[in-house]
Amino acid sequence: MLHYDWENSVGHWIVTTANALRRSLNSELASEGITLRQWEVLACLAIGGELSQTELAERLGIEAPTLVGILDRMERDGWLDRCSCPDDRRKKRIRSTQKSELLWARMVDCAHRVRARATQGLQDDEILVIRKVCDRMLANLGTGAEVVADAPAKRTAKAGKAVSLPALDPSLAETVVDFDLPPHLTGGHAKPVLNAVPAAEIEV
Repeated sequence: MLHYDWENSVGHWIVTTANALRRSLNSELASEGITLRQWEVLACLAIGGELSQTELAERLGIEAPTLVGILDRMERDGWLDRCSCPDDRRKKRIRSTQKSELLWARMVDCAHRVRARATQGLQDDEILVIRKVCDRMLANLGTGAEVVADAPAKRTAKAGKAVSLPALDPSLAETVVDFDLPPHLTGGHAKPVLNAVPAAEIEV
């Protein structure tokens, strides 16, 4: 018989909650005809600005060849552009388009609905405590929590070509504290402690 003190496992509490948030977001997105992976891709771009395919694959926790098909479909639908990297034209960088703004707005609405359900009955001070505890744990584990706070200042979308998607609310960006964004989606190099994405994805 395998034994573990699950009732005292902070990781178990967080992962169980993150998985519930993820399932709820997936259901909300599906009702809009949007996939969780599309949310994850745009969430990464919203936080990190233009990214190379390699960087995006690393943040999503998937192999680059797997990502290609996802990006192909999103580019075909006009949600993404691939542009050459100024330093190496053989490399492609991914950026959001004006058309993706409407899609992103629908995604954010989905995330907000899940957030509202998840925090129903909680007081503002209770939610603040949750955020502070998660921030402290991320700092203790060295998962790059500072990237989330610094992300808005690092966005460099070019007018007329790429758009800066609405800023992600830290609560959303992390149920990560993923729900919808596990730490690695925010730029940290450590693999997510919470939920392996195919897992950000970004948050609620």
